[in-house]
Amino acid sequence: MPTYAAPGVYVEEVPSSQKVLTAAATAVAAFVGFTAKAPLDDPTDPEGVKPRLVTNWSQFEELYGGYAEGCMLPIAVRGYFDNGGTIAYIARVPNTAPSGQPSQLALPAVDRALGAPLEVTSVQPDARLSVIVETADDSSDGDGDGPNPFNLSVVEGGQTVETFDDLTLTPGERNVETVVNATSTKVKVKVNLDSSVDLSSMIDVMKPGSFSLELAAPTPVPVNGRRFAGSEPARTGINGLAIADDVTMVIVPDLITAATKPDKTVDLNLWKAVQTTLITHCEQHGNRVAVLDAPPGMTPQQVRDWRSSVAMYDSAFAALYYPWIKVENPLPVNGSDGEVLVPPSGHVAGVWARVDESRGVWKAPANETIAGCLDVEYPITKAEQSLLNPIGVNCIRPFGTRGIRVWGGRTLSSDTDWRYVNVRRLFNMVETTILDGTEWAVFEPNDVKLWEGVKRTVTGFLTGLWRDGALFGTSPDQAFYVKCDAETNPPQSIDEGKLVVEVGIAPVKPAEFIIFRISQQKQAA
Repeated sequence: MPTYAAPGVYVEEVPSSQKVLTAAATAVAAFVGFTAKAPLDDPTDPEGVKPRLVTNWSQFEELYGGYAEGCMLPIAVRGYFDNGGTIAYIARVPNTAPSGQPSQLALPAVDRALGAPLEVTSVQPDARLSVIVETADDSSDGDGDGPNPFNLSVVEGGQTVETFDDLTLTPGERNVETVVNATSTKVKVKVNLDSSVDLSSMIDVMKPGSFSLELAAPTPVPVNGRRFAGSEPARTGINGLAIADDVTMVIVPDLITAATKPDKTVDLNLWKAVQTTLITHCEQHGNRVAVLDAPPGMTPQQVRDWRSSVAMYDSAFAALYYPWIKVENPLPVNGSDGEVLVPPSGHVAGVWARVDESRGVWKAPANETIAGCLDVEYPITKAEQSLLNPIGVNCIRPFGTRGIRVWGGRTLSSDTDWRYVNVRRLFNMVETTILDGTEWAVFEPNDVKLWEGVKRTVTGFLTGLWRDGALFGTSPDQAFYVKCDAETNPPQSIDEGKLVVEVGIAPVKPAEFIIFRISQQKQAA
């Protein structure tokens, strides 16, 4: 309490007991799978397996290397951004091992006609090195009998570890092979010039600049379910996403790469094991939903049998999409098809993000077109979808001039309260917002003043949602209620340090079946 000793006017600031809640983010995806390379800018994560945040395709390419053979994740990430996604975490699962071969590089010449006059090879296998070529300081003092000397530096981990000055390509005391190969512990070099080339009249041969040695092609290694699951303490795989609190969608597009057997069939046991791990992860965290892909190459009847007899998932925190979609092949081979089949989960996650931005998380992410989708693997009829929709398989169907659309918005839950994706995600958003936005109340005096403050805070937030159309009802009283009083907080609860607030909301549910009842009207005589 302030002390008033002298006469005068005093101003006191009284903190408000009502805070403003800001809706939690709903469109943050996490992709788990294979990439062309690992990011190298974190010394504590040499394999680049910890979740990393990217906000556009260019940033992903810079960190993870873009498209690559045997990697579905880059295609899924590109589909996510193309369809409206803006924020994504990448959890890389290593699917290759170092080759065990030295890194190599052919340094270019100033004159393209000379090709690559100097070959550089690392002493250690799989070494990540760069070399810097610079013109020597005394190059202006050339004697006219050959090119000016140059300097060569070796860089490792961002630090220059070796430097060789005044080197030449011509025979002599400062010949680059003689000097470097005799003393360097990092690289070996070899002059690669045609003996017929006359260097006597040239001033410079070596092109200045910084050049990275190229690693030999890595060796593919099998990836099992445990590698996909990963470890929370190690921040790897699916479980490593625990560190990314704001993730709301999780996708594993490279499941097909790991589950494909040598005979080109799909290991459905591994498929189920990884998807079960993904669903469990989402259920444990409570603020995210798994976007699942049905196995490829299945007819609607086969998908129905697999869903009912093999997968048997029952979760409000997962949504399943079928069939696979065709997109432009980013890695066409001579004579190959310009289209490639890919799992739809990455593109669908982008659709979710687009709907969240344009309409709100309470709008079902269905009846929406998929950008970049050229066709579907299997065209589905209305009768065939009638077999799949009741068991939670969301179909992707072509509608002629209306494009290819997501034509389903259900979860995999048998509980009708959580039948729809938008209902589950709305509750996730509301719960996360209230959880994060009321931490100010922790350790405050647990009395009527605090109860009223919390109640006003939550009521203000839910009123805003009702006005936006997220809640059902013609008035706030019909749309939600917030109860925090002596009934929810009896003396025993207060003694235990608890503040209990009851919140009930009436979510809007999608009009999944539009029914017009039409009858013939008889004209009166």
